[in-house]
Amino acid sequence: MLDSNQQLRYSRQIILKDIGYKGQEKLLKSKALVIGSGGLGSPVLYYLAAAGVGTLGIADFDTVSISNLQRQILHFTRDIGRKKVDSAEEKIKNLNPDVKVIKYPYRINAENIEEIIQDYDVIIDAVDNFTARYLISDCCYFMKKPLIEGAVVGFEGILMTIFPGESPCYRCLYPEPPQSGTIPTCVDMGILGAVAGTIGALQALEAIKVLLNIGNTLSGRILSFDGLNLNIREIPWKKRKTCPLCGENPVIKELQEYEIKCKLKH
Repeated sequence: MLDSNQQLRYSRQIILKDIGYKGQEKLLKSKALVIGSGGLGSPVLYYLAAAGVGTLGIADFDTVSISNLQRQILHFTRDIGRKKVDSAEEKIKNLNPDVKVIKYPYRINAENIEEIIQDYDVIIDAVDNFTARYLISDCCYFMKKPLIEGAVVGFEGILMTIFPGESPCYRCLYPEPPQSGTIPTCVDMGILGAVAGTIGALQALEAIKVLLNIGNTLSGRILSFDGLNLNIREIPWKKRKTCPLCGENPVIKELQEYEIKCKLKH
């Protein structure tokens, strides 16, 4: 049961017919893991905490630097040099003491990812590299965990929701990772913080819909966002019969870690 403070805190959500008291109670009992607490992870974590998702896992091995602050809104100038998981936990607790925060202040790899994600109801991929992205998506497929996938660079972003075994997986879109040294990053191409904020907020929205089983998710659809021209496209996305992970004859049957280095800036 919601106490009086919780009824006031979540009152604007409770009156929504698709949420109500039961939905709010379900959110408070739910567990979401956000991998990455940077440009995408910051708004995801803040909105999930505000919505009352009861347990938030934060996986991030990095520390706060001054160049993060233009887009990573959970971290303040005074946090420079702190672990991002500690900085994020502080802001979440200040916003909503209802939320339990579990921190993973180390790099996700093939040895630890299964143990980390096993207890969560939904996984949100907010990383900035393909090595982690393929590892997360493959592991979620094997462990049947719903995955909210987002990526941003420059003024553009994409978003998709994956239900393993039901919807197309990440490898249906990108069967194999890019060659090492060919992928530019936001260091090369730049990024506007509001673009990351937009995609991160939509990831949080998708996660809430998944947790409550409401609305239509981006399963089988890709949302493409062009912030410079404010153009939003919806792209149909089907399962690939030849997908190496979820296709008719899968060849990937265990976790793989790729060494994918970004393109060096000249």
